[in-house]
Amino acid sequence: MSFAAAAAAQSGGEVFWIREAWRSERLNPVGLSEFIDPSKLLIAQVKDQLEGLAVMEEVLRDGGVSIAITDLSEAIGLTEGRRLQLAAKAGKTIGLCRISEGMGSNAAETRWRCAPVLDMDDSTLQRWELIKNKSGTLRAWNVRWNAAARRVHVAASVTE
Repeated sequence: MSFAAAAAAQSGGEVFWIREAWRSERLNPVGLSEFIDPSKLLIAQVKDQLEGLAVMEEVLRDGGVSIAITDLSEAIGLTEGRRLQLAAKAGKTIGLCRISEGMGSNAAETRWRCAPVLDMDDSTLQRWELIKNKSGTLRAWNVRWNAAARRVHVAASVTE
């Protein structure tokens, strides 16, 4: 969740977040205010994943927001992933799909794994791993969120 919130902050504009209405947890715009201005967050609640993917595709193609984020409950196929990718290119919009481990799409340009890092002095420290990258190398970083600057700061590059 914090990776998506940080990506939204870095996008610098309007954020469109798509969630399935049946999910018990809710997205709180005020809770994300450390990352983005709540007035720049648009939340769409959709019936199911199929409807969510259709909305995501339209939002990406339109290009009216800086980033579109969706929470996926099931794996998506190559066709659906490719449609989102083409829509993102057409609209020059960042598309981010939040998925559980192992539910990725082969159409994705990049895939990230994010996890907290135990640090008694800094509760914002995380490890971000680029685990798939169609146009570059794979790497990992320890990062922390700077709330005052609304930016991610790299604490250290992680070497394996």
